[in-house]
Amino acid sequence: MFLNLDPIADANGRFAILAMDQRGTLRKMLQAAGRPAEDEDLRQFKIDVVSALSPHSSGVLLDVEYGVDAVRAADAIAATAGLLISAERSPGATWNGEPRTEFDPGRGPAWVRASGGVALKFLVRWRPDRPVPNAGPDLAGEALGAVAAVITACHLDGMPSVIEPLIVTLPGEPALDPARKRAAVVRSAQLLAELGPDLLKLEWPGDTDGCREVSEVVDGVPWTLLSAGVEFEAFVDRVGNAMDAGASGFIAGRAIWGEAVGLDRSARREFLATTASHRLQALSATIAGRGRPWREVAGR
Repeated sequence: MFLNLDPIADANGRFAILAMDQRGTLRKMLQAAGRPAEDEDLRQFKIDVVSALSPHSSGVLLDVEYGVDAVRAADAIAATAGLLISAERSPGATWNGEPRTEFDPGRGPAWVRASGGVALKFLVRWRPDRPVPNAGPDLAGEALGAVAAVITACHLDGMPSVIEPLIVTLPGEPALDPARKRAAVVRSAQLLAELGPDLLKLEWPGDTDGCREVSEVVDGVPWTLLSAGVEFEAFVDRVGNAMDAGASGFIAGRAIWGEAVGLDRSARREFLATTASHRLQALSATIAGRGRPWREVAGR
């Protein structure tokens, strides 16, 4: 069962979605840049970003903690951009230092709709190959169960679900080498696609062959590429390769607006109106006529 993704897609069925749902990450970025980082500072930052960039976006991804109310009160989001809302809490639950995926039904599709959203996004930080321990929770199994609950709730409500898996390292484990990271990204996409989400927001799987492998294993679920803060030029290249391998667009934030965190408000608005806007338009040009429209992927 696939629900209608047109409200967050462009006229050609591809996704050019602005990600502005960062909470703790945004606060840390502002602090690291020596800028004010109180709650109101986060709200004003989000208003500025969305006001400048939503006219060039097919959708905008926001949080309820600092984003949705502030942006809507400022009338900052363009009417042409569908609103996605993050359902996961920030910070999330942990167990002995590992992320623990939990779905709060109180932050489900009805809650998203009441906040003005047309799609629900859910983050899962996990390792699909995490061993089942002799003692303690099965965190990979919990993650699958939580995502399944999200998707079921959304389908029953008639709201599209957007699932965003991020691969984590296990306690005491070194950073994953490219081959292991690619395998984990692909396996994660495969397992989550089997649960029937409407859209996947995925990490870069290492190269174009990895993108092709993702397109094969998701088996009819459209997928988009996230930026993870990579430099803009590198992200443009990745998006083009992903589209040629069967992706349906991008959901990106820091690669577009990241440098704005170090600017005062006047300079920030200038940067967003020029450099960041040009970047988003360039990304939209990159996906035009490439990749696969979501309806083609979903067989709609």
